[in-house]
Amino acid sequence: MPIRPHARRRLAVVVLAAAVAASLSGCAQIVEAFNSVSGSSGDAAATPAPNATPAVGTTDMPFDSQFSYDGSVQMTYEVADGLQIVLDFWAVDSKRTQEWHPDNPKTFGFAVNVKDTRVDEKAVLKQKRRVFLSNVTISSQTAQTSNQVSSPFQFSADPRTLVPTDTLRSARGLLINSYQGGLLVPQTTINQLPQDTYGITLQFALDIWVEGTADDDKSFAQQTVYPVIPIAIYPRETGTDGSTGGSSDGTSSNDTTQGTTGTDGWTSTGGTGGPTTP
Repeated sequence: MPIRPHARRRLAVVVLAAAVAASLSGCAQIVEAFNSVSGSSGDAAATPAPNATPAVGTTDMPFDSQFSYDGSVQMTYEVADGLQIVLDFWAVDSKRTQEWHPDNPKTFGFAVNVKDTRVDEKAVLKQKRRVFLSNVTISSQTAQTSNQVSSPFQFSADPRTLVPTDTLRSARGLLINSYQGGLLVPQTTINQLPQDTYGITLQFALDIWVEGTADDDKSFAQQTVYPVIPIAIYPRETGTDGSTGGSSDGTSSNDTTQGTTGTDGWTSTGGTGGPTTP
């Protein structure tokens, strides 16, 4: 599906060749663990960026969201020279994102991985700069026609509690660039929102430890990266289902227009619908 020329982008768009490398087992355990701690917890500390205002007289995209248009999005962040954190985020149910209404469940999946361009992706771990993920936080903020603001979806957890016990880990967290792959959360759900909601912004806070030199345990440094994902929410009475909202299989468009990196360091592109759920 071609990207509409007039569609505004909150984050700069760049087409990437990176694909999801997550291949963890025990998906049922991950889903159960993740959903048990997501909801209305007040633990999330990250603050979403201000929401856009709805476009007057339009119903096709009242909230600027690449994810809602494509059905998936991939974001990258340079955490060291040639070393990138990759977040893939995709719609699960409904995959037609224009069916994401305030009053129905809205299910998505996501994966966090690492790409080291200095070495071959098949290189042994000692040749790679290791990256550990120590905490994942998601905060939310609604955009409502009444100008009210709420935070209906909050989450904060140690990723080591979301994966099988045989995954590689340390005191710094879950190793996300091992042969086992990164962190995969196949699905979790945003439930009912205020009826006048036309958009919701999710902000991730990923606490990571990054190795400065491969196989040097003393070269680790800690940092936090903040991907922001705006999501459009559609009223049921529009009667325009099917005009936008991504393809029915959650895949991305074939946009080949390269953009520039945003001021927050993140670049984004339409994703591939996410990895197959084990």
